[in-house]
Amino acid sequence: MDFKKLRLDTLDQNTPISKEEYASDLKKYQLGLLNLQLRLKESKRTVIIVLEGPDAAGKGGAIKRALERLDPRLVRVYSTQKPTPEEFQHHYLWRFWTKLPPLGQIAVFDRSWYGRVLVERVEGFATDKEWKRAYQEINEMEQTLSDGGAIIIKLFLQVSKAEQLKRFKLRQSDPYKHWKINDEDWRNRRKWKQHNEAAEEMFVKTSTECSPWTVIPGDFKWYARVQFAKTIYDRIAAEFPETKK
Repeated sequence: MDFKKLRLDTLDQNTPISKEEYASDLKKYQLGLLNLQLRLKESKRTVIIVLEGPDAAGKGGAIKRALERLDPRLVRVYSTQKPTPEEFQHHYLWRFWTKLPPLGQIAVFDRSWYGRVLVERVEGFATDKEWKRAYQEINEMEQTLSDGGAIIIKLFLQVSKAEQLKRFKLRQSDPYKHWKINDEDWRNRRKWKQHNEAAEEMFVKTSTECSPWTVIPGDFKWYARVQFAKTIYDRIAAEFPETKK
């Protein structure tokens, strides 16, 4: 993908698949990932999955479906929130270093260190000097992890602005989903253009050979979930080629 030309608002979101395709493909990649997890467990490698994207893009659902058949003892999912007072006393990358997976295991970051060049940039939580410096800091960190045997998989789920609004309204009307939406989500939506511009620059400056970005259209959840699982499977299988079909 040519990230210099990518504009998130023009991403092709016309990607429906049938219920049968969804069920069949998801099952295939779930089984494939389970087999790869067994290989990973016996190796001296780790898998680090980074997931970014706008609010209501389907990140949580994609994580759940892709990994629900894996051995949960070997997988950790971290939902990145506002730093704690202790974390504020350290460099912003510190809190992520402490959560990196042991050998043979998988860690998933639902939002990550990329917050420095995304929300922290847009909302002014980081100075211009801090977020501009972060591209190099992040690239160097990921290169260090890759050199140490980590398989880094970075995915960005993009939902259209119209679809996001639809999902926001559904969350507000569903008593079981009220917890999924708050004032911060609406505030972020008001800065849609700025968030997209920050993400587009992030792709250009941090999609590297050792840790490339994959952007997935998210308006059709079934398609996004399958592509999410497929991308993870393909990336890990490339490191264990004898297991790839």
